This record gives sequence, structure tokens and C-alpha cells, in this order.
Amino acid sequence: MQLYNYHHSSASFRVRIALQIKGLDYDYLALHLIQGEHKTPEFASRVGDALVPLLVTDDGTALAQSMAIIEYLDETCPDPALLPAPPIERARVRALAQMVACEIHPLNNLRVRKYLARTLGADEEARNAWCQHWVRSGLEAFERQLALFARERAAQGLAPSVLCWGAQPTLADCCLVPQIFNGQRLNLSLDGLPRTMDVFHACMALPAFRKAQPSACPDNEPG
Repeated sequence: MQLYNYHHSSASFRVRIALQIKGLDYDYLALHLIQGEHKTPEFASRVGDALVPLLVTDDGTALAQSMAIIEYLDETCPDPALLPAPPIERARVRALAQMVACEIHPLNNLRVRKYLARTLGADEEARNAWCQHWVRSGLEAFERQLALFARERAAQGLAPSVLCWGAQPTLADCCLVPQIFNGQRLNLSLDGLPRTMDVFHACMALPAFRKAQPSACPDNEPG
């Protein structure tokens, strides 16, 4: 398989984590988003939105969008599973994942920051304030959801979660960890998020997450 991605892309990071958890080999193909390499005709002709990540399977099929890619990997390489078997638990994991992928990340990605700067004339301080506000408010909601799920698990006699849901990495953890990295790059205060940060640190104790992080990527660069 081939993965077109960028080391600082949160969505790409999600897929790298999933690939590491499942022990799947792939060729790392770097596209520098800041330099616009994803907009070249060669790449843009392969995916409608010209975004990363893009996974090319062994038979040459191109798959776009991180959430779809991860669920494809989970369906074709089901062990270890990134979604629990019980439907309610699967829904819980998907809800946490989508809080990040659908509610937090879209408001602070590179395209939004460029629009704020180039079209709306927002300076760096204003752009940073925008991103910090939406990431922080989203993570506070995530913290509240983890607390609700913790009470639910306790009421059902389930063991307390070590990660987002249970003790094994799920789709939710694949989404949360890159968002925390993004928050750290924004110099965002992560105080007052004990459950969320406990999950983050538990994830980062696992080799799959460390191997997928931006600093471990061949195209890593400071900043």
C-alpha cells in the first residue's frame, strides 16, 4: 500500500496510527501541504478534494478521507479491531471519533487558517485565537463525553476505560491523539481535561502511537 500524507496533517496522523496498530506495511509518500504539493495535477487528479491522506491499496484503488480509510482497514484487516463488536459500543466509539473529526478539526485546519488570513485579513494573533477557541471548546466537550461514558460503564458493571473506550485502542483514540498534538502546536492550555489527557498519555505509551507521530515521519521538520 501507499499512503500520501503530510507529517503535521492530523487526518494523515490518524491513518498512520491505524496502520501501525494493525501492523500493516506501506510506502510513505510525503506531500508538503504548506508548499501546495497536494495541488499538483498528478495528485489532484486522483482525489476530488485534493486532500491528504490518500491510501492506495495493493490493487491500485485510491481511498480518500481518513475515517473511511480507517474503517476500510478495520473491515479488511479486522485484528486487532478498532471498533468494538456490540453495536452500542461501536456507536459510542464513533461518536467520540466524530467529535474530533467533524466538530473540532474542520474549524482549525490549514485551509481555514489560510482563508482567515488571505480573505478575511486576520492576523496571526487573531488566527491563533480562533483555533485555540474552537480546539479548547471541542476538547472540553470531549472531556464531558468521556465522563458521561465513564458513568455509563460503571452502571453496566464494565471496567473503567483506560483509553477512549475500554483498554484497547479504537477509532476514537486514532482521532484524539493527533488533535492533542495539534493543540500543543497551538500552545493551547490543556489543563482541566484530566480524562482526556490521561487517555492521551496512555496512548502515547503504546509503540503504535509513538511510531506514527510527526517526529517519527521521514518528512518531519520543526514547526
